[in-house]
Amino acid sequence: MNHPVYVGIDVAKATLDVAVHPTAERWTVAHTEREVAGLVPRLTGLAPALVVLEATGLLERPLAGALAAAGLPVVVVNPRQVRDFAKATGLLAKTDALDAAVLARFAAAVRPTPRPLPDAATQTLAALVTRRRQLVEMLTAERNRLGSAPRALRAEIQAHITWLQRRLTRLDTSARRSRRARPGASKMTSCRACPGWGRSWRPPSWPACRSSGP
Repeated sequence: MNHPVYVGIDVAKATLDVAVHPTAERWTVAHTEREVAGLVPRLTGLAPALVVLEATGLLERPLAGALAAAGLPVVVVNPRQVRDFAKATGLLAKTDALDAAVLARFAAAVRPTPRPLPDAATQTLAALVTRRRQLVEMLTAERNRLGSAPRALRAEIQAHITWLQRRLTRLDTSARRSRRARPGASKMTSCRACPGWGRSWRPPSWPACRSSGP
């Protein structure tokens, strides 16, 4: 008999720790644009019933946006909710750190419900995710070139870096405007207890809504 699959992802600055319930499969990838792009199809292949990320304030948002753009059901949860659940069910002691496996178990037991994203908004979000990744990759390449470039080329490369940074800022501004114009319209959700969600944006910015889950 097939069982629903639930995924928990512990988001850190340098790494993403992924756990799957009930199979207990786990793996870790670098928290980079390229690795996130590779993680999305791998999770899509699992056909998860729910993917849960812990709210960190900023770090989880690019990943949540990429997963939502791919049509995966994503919920960003308040870590206090997960900790209370884990302590009540004996999954961790008072001083233990939350991890991806606990998040996956929380997803399976609590099942906060994400709201669906309309098709047109999905396409827009996917385009924003893709374009931002392209700009970041170009920025990284140009910064790498700058360190070893002949003096005669450095000014030109630096000018291109400045232009790319401005394009990223404009892209994020457009995304914020789109989010404000479509309040509540996202498959990427947060639990109602998450303080500050949608207020303190740094790039990238995505449409946000709140779930009706616990």
